[in-house]
Amino acid sequence: MMVSHASRKILLKWGRWVGTFVAMSLICIPGLWIVLSSFRPNVEILSKPAVWIPENINLDHYRAIFSSDPGQGAVPVWNYFQNSMIIASTSTLIAIIIGMAGGYAFARYRFRGKNTLFLGFMLSRTVPGIALSLPLFIVYAKLGIIDTEFGMILIYVALNLPFTIWLIDGFFRQVPEELGQAAQIDGCTPWQAFWHVEFPLAKSGVASAAIFAFLTSWNEFALASQLTRSTGSKTLPVGLLDFTSEFTINWGGMCALAVIMIVPALLLTFVVQKHLVAGLTFGGVKG
Repeated sequence: MMVSHASRKILLKWGRWVGTFVAMSLICIPGLWIVLSSFRPNVEILSKPAVWIPENINLDHYRAIFSSDPGQGAVPVWNYFQNSMIIASTSTLIAIIIGMAGGYAFARYRFRGKNTLFLGFMLSRTVPGIALSLPLFIVYAKLGIIDTEFGMILIYVALNLPFTIWLIDGFFRQVPEELGQAAQIDGCTPWQAFWHVEFPLAKSGVASAAIFAFLTSWNEFALASQLTRSTGSKTLPVGLLDFTSEFTINWGGMCALAVIMIVPALLLTFVVQKHLVAGLTFGGVKG
């Protein structure tokens, strides 16, 4: 029996929807498990076979980590949250300011060694962060900036800058150069032409670079675990180690802190979702 062209299109459409739903469900399972585990006792978390639907939902793990008794599993959540927010926000702001200048320069100007320098930026992204931990530790020890927010901000700016420059460079290349030239002919200075004409057209790309830089700094664990020691500089990902001991792991408390760490990132993503989607689609459109 022959299937009509219209029926084939409908089947393909439904197939894509079902495939996307199944793939997203598989991706979301670990996150859903963490959220559910933060609301149930350790007995259910460690039970075999696994209990997927919680039978005893409570807020005990959240109460414990925010309590003042270390014996109950309390951790300095507010200190870790403040450290993460300061480090991630400051490093993102610095990376975006420098990245905008670098991305605009690569997109608009010609200079000697431009391609080599750009390639060097991209190759630096191929080095795993954990491979830098030992040399960074030695350098930071000599400079006396181990276990400081300044040290973490410095390394996160360095890690985010190549990707930020590359991303913003791609968006400024999509903005016609003639627009800035026309604005300068009409009396604008180069800075006014950039800020009032070219930047508004590329701000979605800048927002995309900012959210990626922030999430990278917010979630990074490997380097932070090596370069921070005290509550004055530890970030939330490193704070998860507080729930591990020599013989046991407080899975419930760890899941609760993980949920607290995930919520700000989700809220920020939803707030800038419009700019993020617009930026990702704008960068792939040829005028």
